Amino acid sequence: MTAGAWGKNRARRSRRDFLKLWGVSAAASVLPRVLPGETAREKSLPIIIPVTFTNIRKQAGISFLQDSTESREKYYLETMGTGVAWIDYDQDGLMDLYFVQSAATPAYKPKRTLYSSLYRNNGDGTFTEVTAQAGVGGEGHYGQGVAVGDYDNDGYPDLYVTGYESAILYHNNGNGTFTDVTAKAGVADKGQWSTSAAWFDYDKDGWLDLLVCNYIDWSPQNNIWCGGHRPGYRAYCSPDNYSGQHLALYHNNHDGTFTDVSQESGVGKPEAKGMGVVTADFNNDGWPDIAVANDTWPNFLFINQHDGTFKDVSFISGVAASEDGRYEAGMGIDAADVIGNGWFDIYITHLDFELNRLYTNNGDGTFNDATYSSGIGNTAILLSGVAAKFMDYDNDGWDDICQLNGAMVDNIRLYHSEVHYREPMLMYRNLGRGKFAKVSKYLGADFNRPVAGRGLAVADFDNDGDLDMVTNDRGDYPQLLRNDGGNANNWLKVHLIGTKSNRDGNGSLLKLTSEGFTQYKQSKGGMSYMSAHDPRIHFGLGKRTQIDSLTITWPSGTVTHLTNLPINQIISVKEGAGIVPSRFPKVKYKYS
Repeated sequence: MTAGAWGKNRARRSRRDFLKLWGVSAAASVLPRVLPGETAREKSLPIIIPVTFTNIRKQAGISFLQDSTESREKYYLETMGTGVAWIDYDQDGLMDLYFVQSAATPAYKPKRTLYSSLYRNNGDGTFTEVTAQAGVGGEGHYGQGVAVGDYDNDGYPDLYVTGYESAILYHNNGNGTFTDVTAKAGVADKGQWSTSAAWFDYDKDGWLDLLVCNYIDWSPQNNIWCGGHRPGYRAYCSPDNYSGQHLALYHNNHDGTFTDVSQESGVGKPEAKGMGVVTADFNNDGWPDIAVANDTWPNFLFINQHDGTFKDVSFISGVAASEDGRYEAGMGIDAADVIGNGWFDIYITHLDFELNRLYTNNGDGTFNDATYSSGIGNTAILLSGVAAKFMDYDNDGWDDICQLNGAMVDNIRLYHSEVHYREPMLMYRNLGRGKFAKVSKYLGADFNRPVAGRGLAVADFDNDGDLDMVTNDRGDYPQLLRNDGGNANNWLKVHLIGTKSNRDGNGSLLKLTSEGFTQYKQSKGGMSYMSAHDPRIHFGLGKRTQIDSLTITWPSGTVTHLTNLPINQIISVKEGAGIVPSRFPKVKYKYS
């Protein structure tokens, strides 16, 4: 990932500006798509809407400050940053926030007490810190990432916080407090450097299991000197300087404990340098698979064999390396059907002077490196992509790519004068059928503010129908970026409640048809980089006003088929029962 060796106010813009982006005249009323297989109705849909992302962190009352623990020793650990999670911990229908924090090291003694922080969503655009009451601070734990899942099916989401040398499992007690049950559960991942993690039900027994990415065998004792020996030129090393660790898979025993099945499942056998993970069904057999972004190491793709084991198809699938055979600095990862054919594709971020890769699914067990054919190409060649998330930011029905960037080396300009440590975010807009264009500059000054980005998580925290995001930036305050304008298009959000399946409905497959336009979604685990997201499944509808059908195939095999659904609403669907009453209050802001 790293290498000295690699070395306010909402923006106003006219409709003319947006049309110019696509090369359409200002007099045009719609943006036509020249794509095979589309209907006349699709081509006639107006899809240009102004969207601005506004950073409301200060107004929201979020004072968390990430500590980089930066020292003259250039500990590799310092480069990583920490993750962030959306979690409705009190089940009031509003997404709350959890920021992961670092800790003291032998080379760095902070002047303030460091702890991870939980903020409760007040429903008025503000948040209140409730860390002490909740008991999730983890003081002294050098946190890294976070995964959210209801592992005991009690209706309240739990927290798994990864970290250097150990991880923590917090059980949600359902009364606003959590209990550290790591020792009892057996998921401490002791002695490992855990980064991203994913809850998923790999054996479909109705209980969430846990996949943990572990990174490299670095320690303060083997921290070598990298970079120049002139003053200021010492730099963070490359992961090539250290051997990798191994993935860990913990099977849920249904009694609050887990069994380490890393070896017998197969996922723990190959050496890894795991940074990001996403669990999704890549071969459409109804069973969740595993994709891992490895750092300067072959990426992994493990296909579920339905018997508790996984087959490593990383190389034969084509996702292990770039099209030209290079192992790049994989960090963030996500999966989605960007083409609209029902098969899930993979996006992986990399460092500057590498390319962020889009692998499209051929439906036969192989993937194509579509980085250039998709239009992404080398449009971010000087940026270091850290986290990435598929999100339909403008609700047009096509998943876009949001990417958080930031160089790993704080003195990078001494080695690459054209590269900056702090970098702006990226948004690639899906034009349809997996063709993308960079639209970052149209999304406002806050979206384009340079940061040393690390964790990125997406949610509709104000329940207004468009997707917002939060970042956890190295050595800085986070960004709470509110989506202003995305809900000018129509939408539907689906909250899953499993009964025979795991309570979260994780692993469910969803197919929505609206006026002849079909979308495929999955309830996935992991995603992005060391972060956790709104578990509700989001569908953008564009200007379509009718949902013909929604079919949900649950992990248990139960199928829920719904017709003539209302638009612009959040619905709860319970396995075996259909739509059930729920409350997701829309935030009424105390400020603009």
